[in-house]
Parts: sequence; C-alpha cells; structure tokens
Amino acid sequence: MTSANLLEKLQGKEILAGSEIFKEIHVLKEQNERRIFDLNTGFHSKAEIHEALETITGKPIEESVEVQLPFYSDFGRHIQFGKNIFINLNVTFVDLGGITLEDQVLIGPGARLITVNHLTDPKKRRGLKVASILLKKNVWIGANATVLPGITIGENSIVAADATVTKDVPDNVIVAGSPAKIVKTILED
Repeated sequence: MTSANLLEKLQGKEILAGSEIFKEIHVLKEQNERRIFDLNTGFHSKAEIHEALETITGKPIEESVEVQLPFYSDFGRHIQFGKNIFINLNVTFVDLGGITLEDQVLIGPGARLITVNHLTDPKKRRGLKVASILLKKNVWIGANATVLPGITIGENSIVAADATVTKDVPDNVIVAGSPAKIVKTILED
C-alpha cells in the first residue's frame, strides 16, 4: 500500500489497537524511527539532511528547505514540504494523519505538530484517530507551540510561542494562549 493510499484510508476512521492496519502502521513507524535516529546522530551537511528527508518522506525536498537537527517524526511518509521553509531545532511532527507546509513557513524550536489522537472511549483508548494539519503560505509557528489534529493555519498567520492551537486559524492574524485565541490582526502593507 502506498503512503497516499494509507493516508486516505486512515482519515476520519477509528484505527483500533490490534487491527491489521494498526499493525501495518507500527511496522512502517519502526522503519521511520531508524531513519530519524540516523538523521539525528552526528553532523550532517544540508545536502545530507535533504537526502535523509527525501528518504523519510518519499518525496523530493526543495533546496530552499532548511531543517535544523534534531528533527523528529513518527511516520515520515505523510509530510509535504513547500519551498523556502525553515524548521528550527527540536521540532516534532506526528504526521501519520498528514502534515502539509506550504511555501515560506517558519517553525520555531520545540514546536509540535500532532495529527494523531487516541480514542476517547475507555474500551478503545489504545486505538487512534488521525486528522491532517495544513500550514498555509507564510505561516510562522512560534517556539514550543503545539498544533493539534485537523487544524489549518491561515496564510500569513502567526502562532505565538507556547500557544496550543485547538481550532482553525484564519488568514492574517496572531493567535496566543492555550487554547490559542486571536490577539491581533495583521495589516497588509
């Protein structure tokens, strides 16, 4: 099964612990863990980081993308990078549900993009549900911010440091706090 097919198959569904798809996900996750470990140990040139990220994502990475190490991902295959992206150190992508970064996205150190959640039913708690994250053009995610499953951050918007984003963010605003709320509108020049 291709990663695109897997991503489509997972969206909006309960993935119960012990199911065949649950087992398959964990086999693929284990393969990615080895790649991430290799990426995060030792010094790597920008070219070597790109090569590793292309292996992890299964997609070409634009030369203009800069990722500071260490970088963490649980699954890897469900990440899409645009152009002119900067990801600072210690960023975590829990990407099983899909993470798309459009052009000119900035992500501060320690930020977390989480596309997976456990089920709320206590009898199914070990199961999973996924929902994709989209960061539109020119988004800036501040240090230690968390973006939860199913969120879209609008074009030119800023997520302040330490914010927790629990609902979609419109274009051209700054959000802060936990849960994140709009604190300012950004005026275009």
